[in-house]
Amino acid sequence: MRTFGLIGFPLAHSFSKKYFTDQFEREGTTDCKYELFPMEDISSILPLITGQEDLEGLNVTIPHKVNVMPFLHELDDAARQIGAVNCISIRRQGNDTLLKGYNTDAFGFEESLKPYLKEHHTKALILGDGGAAKAVRYVLGKLNISYLTVVRTAVPDAVVYGDLNEDILGSHQLIINTTPLGTFPKVENAPDLPYHLLTAHHLAYDLVYNPEETEFLRRAKARGAAIKNGLEMLHLQADRSWMIWNSLA
Repeated sequence: MRTFGLIGFPLAHSFSKKYFTDQFEREGTTDCKYELFPMEDISSILPLITGQEDLEGLNVTIPHKVNVMPFLHELDDAARQIGAVNCISIRRQGNDTLLKGYNTDAFGFEESLKPYLKEHHTKALILGDGGAAKAVRYVLGKLNISYLTVVRTAVPDAVVYGDLNEDILGSHQLIINTTPLGTFPKVENAPDLPYHLLTAHHLAYDLVYNPEETEFLRRAKARGAAIKNGLEMLHLQADRSWMIWNSLA
């Protein structure tokens, strides 16, 4: 049976297994299954692939989107430019196994963001600097939207939350949360923004999808901002993975 799966740690609240299992049932696909492979140490990927001979593709989540890359033989252009992978195709030819990495997060984010953009969304704040933020930066570059990265502890080429003031919030009217703050079960958490400076011109996008309205989005909406969660992005990146795994490319 063709097998696909998700690696990362922890995977207790994973979306992927139910999404793909439901998709297989809807489409009457009886020769495919999707499994969870909790993995604390990324070096475990090699025995997993060797031991699961029917494994054809993997999704990759926290904390392995970056540290999986040395184990891959090839990267697509987006993954190479972003520096993070969330989808792997596994091609077996005789005794050889080819692992190619992709970043479908970028596709999902771009396609879900574009319908919400207005002419004044020319500058963005990216909250967080992890693997997900890499895909967001890549997409904003494609869309010619300049950005500032916001972090908790000072690092080069970023600002800290305490630096955010009326001038910055007034000019950066697209705000994207790439951190896990507010994810179930700690739904009361939110990025430490001066929410009183948000207006109806702002668009708040949260990559978190559980709950559907995070505390970050709730506070932004209370100020009149447009809001968007990460659920559509998740669906789009999953569908893109399925397309990759079924492609001969």
